[in-house]
Amino acid sequence: QVQLFERGGGLVQAGGSLRLSCEASGRTVTLYDIGWFRQGPGKEREFVASVNWSGGTKEYSDSVKGRFTISRDNAINTVYLQMNNLKPEDTAVYYCAADRDVIQKSGNADYWGQGTQVTVSS
Repeated sequence: QVQLFERGGGLVQAGGSLRLSCEASGRTVTLYDIGWFRQGPGKEREFVASVNWSGGTKEYSDSVKGRFTISRDNAINTVYLQMNNLKPEDTAVYYCAADRDVIQKSGNADYWGQGTQVTVSS
């Protein structure tokens, strides 16, 4: 079983930056794909970014490409999401997800964290 815990959310003005972290625990967690999803007010959950177990393959949604960077440090079982040039439309609850195979953009994943709130003011 894998457990995930997100940190780093908060309130920031447009153009600002935040770094989210996802702390993972589990016997084989370093072999899992890790992804970030978000759900804004009145919206469906959407894919943000993902990284494979080695950190060599990364994917981003078009809306965050060039602004967000996903990375992982397997030594401490932590995945990061660096968010720069934040926009009001980035406001959402951000969730960390883990999958033993491949993170799917549809949101199908084996494990989910509790989420962390990111609010971007205009």
